[in-house]
Amino acid sequence: MSNDQPNAGSGERTLKAETKLYYDLHVAAPKPSPLLVALHGYGSNMRWMMREARRLVPEGFAVATLQGFHQHMKEPKEVGGPARYGFGWLSNFHPEDSVRLHHQALLDLIATLIDEKVADPRRVFLFGFSQSCALNYRFAFTHADRLRGVVGVCGGLPGDWETSEKYQPTAAAVLHLAGARDEFYTPARVADYSDRLRRRARDVEMKSYEDAGHELTPAMREDVRAWLHRHASIQ
Repeated sequence: MSNDQPNAGSGERTLKAETKLYYDLHVAAPKPSPLLVALHGYGSNMRWMMREARRLVPEGFAVATLQGFHQHMKEPKEVGGPARYGFGWLSNFHPEDSVRLHHQALLDLIATLIDEKVADPRRVFLFGFSQSCALNYRFAFTHADRLRGVVGVCGGLPGDWETSEKYQPTAAAVLHLAGARDEFYTPARVADYSDRLRRRARDVEMKSYEDAGHELTPAMREDVRAWLHRHASIQ
């Protein structure tokens, strides 16, 4: 831990401290494999995301699921099973700190799995559901050479998508899926996402599902699996 203090009277005082970040891992083969890094939505956890991710990846994919940094209590009746806690990725208090932590966590996780020969560095994919979707787009277009592709489901774009100079064009492919009955990301809200994503990505696919709300459906899983298989096979 170290001090990072402003001059007296200049405002907030801060400390820099290390924290442990948790992730789950499924190894596909004893050699570098395509990797899907999958991030859960608000209130969920890495175990739920691992179950979902393994249902949608093609055979031969390694899967890593990172757990959100911000823990909170919740009622047992809420989605996520009997656990009375959930995790999120972003806080309204200095959200730039959460974004920075998210970026560094992904960079470190991907580097670790490449070093351990779990992941093929040429075939790393990032998946985000709900809250993690916009954060993942921030990462994908800030670190434009790190990913083969990024998938967003039932989520949004960064609030500073049009104004930030951090986001760069990328060769990574983008797949964005939406539910026509999603009460948070309604059809009207996501109507222009495809055009907005194409400002910085050449390969963008977007699909809406009439029978889906704010959820991962079997049809979505099938489409993600096919998309991952196709893009992982590109040499």
